[in-house]
Amino acid sequence: MPEDTRLDPSRRRLLRYAGSALVLSVTPLSSHAANRPAIIAVRIWPAEDYTRVTLEHDAPLKFNHFTVEGPDRLVVDIEGVEFNSVLESLAGKVADNDPYIKLLRAGRFKPGVVRLVMELKTRVAPQVFSLAPVGEYGHRLVLDVYPENPVDPLMALLEGRKEAVEPLKLDQELAAGKDAKAPAETPTAKRPGKAVVERMVTIMLDPGHGGEDPGAVGKRGTYEKNVTLAIARRLKARIDAEPNMRAVLTRDGDFFVPLQMRVQKARRIQADLFLSIHADAWIKPDARGSSVFVLSEKGASSTQARLLAQKENSADLIGGVNLAKTKDVFLARTLLDLSQTATINDSLKLGKYLLGEIGSINHLHKASVEQAGFAVLKAPDIPSALIETAFISNPEEELRLKDEAYQDQMAEALMRGIRQYFIKHPPGPKARMASIG
Repeated sequence: MPEDTRLDPSRRRLLRYAGSALVLSVTPLSSHAANRPAIIAVRIWPAEDYTRVTLEHDAPLKFNHFTVEGPDRLVVDIEGVEFNSVLESLAGKVADNDPYIKLLRAGRFKPGVVRLVMELKTRVAPQVFSLAPVGEYGHRLVLDVYPENPVDPLMALLEGRKEAVEPLKLDQELAAGKDAKAPAETPTAKRPGKAVVERMVTIMLDPGHGGEDPGAVGKRGTYEKNVTLAIARRLKARIDAEPNMRAVLTRDGDFFVPLQMRVQKARRIQADLFLSIHADAWIKPDARGSSVFVLSEKGASSTQARLLAQKENSADLIGGVNLAKTKDVFLARTLLDLSQTATINDSLKLGKYLLGEIGSINHLHKASVEQAGFAVLKAPDIPSALIETAFISNPEEELRLKDEAYQDQMAEALMRGIRQYFIKHPPGPKARMASIG
């Protein structure tokens, strides 16, 4: 998690009280100053998709922003705040390898106004917006720096597919009995003797949470967002080792991706499967085991499934979405789409294979696939499942989730489940390799 000046709530209240008392003792204008909002934390989340800068403050504030060319800069003026040590630390928080931000500095522009100046490495399409307090966060001012020409996940996938054309042709020649030297078997990606399917299969892997949204946090301080990314990367390596499969991650770093955008990315690359990876938490530390969930057209299959869906669907509130820019193009209508029923049936089949394989490495919290209204599973035409790999709120399972060996076992179990699904349910003819060349 990026370095910040975040304080726990009790220390924040203490310092806020102590600071106010000190100011009251030295100046008659202190009541006015004490009522001003203060910037209490700054976090920067660089990623290929975009870089996010978050300024957390203890009361609502006013701001405006504009861009300047020659060189390209984003300027944000914040009214009614004092220039403090948190703002002074901004310059040292930008990483050298940040894709979009060259330099970030703040200073007193005029009485009662602090000016932030962000020097940019390229042309950007910034979004600047505020978020109300939620969870552990207070008020937040968010600066999202998107590239003017957004990263295209489809083009990145096609480049990866082109690199895989020769290995796939070799595998087809071997299947046809032609004389060719087979490549060495990848030890972490054992597969059946014949190809699972006859065309390239695309699987979107979705590591839950990220960036401003840590997900569940274990008693030992383990973040769900880190566990899910580690498992997703291991699973991606196994999928990519198959000559006829490729995986794409909704995020390959510690940054926030809105739920709708996760689904859009999967549809953009015409994914054949969508797997969202999580590590559950519960109010009781003795809850344990793995689970698999799929979308429900009706109500949830259990109270826990309903509560879990509510928690996961709140990720946008915690991670922070610019509501003014959010356009729900298809999520609102997916349950009315006639293809949704067939997709859910396929998702249930996928879930059963995944659950069967996961049960070989971990206790199952529920022996059957559960259903609820998960927003991230609402692609109308992509079989989708959400995997709760273990309970991060259980001290024993938290240790397992941090263990690389268990992460490997979980990734391998999911890989076996994916293979079983495609062996029994080969995909249709869309996105054949012939269309790439």
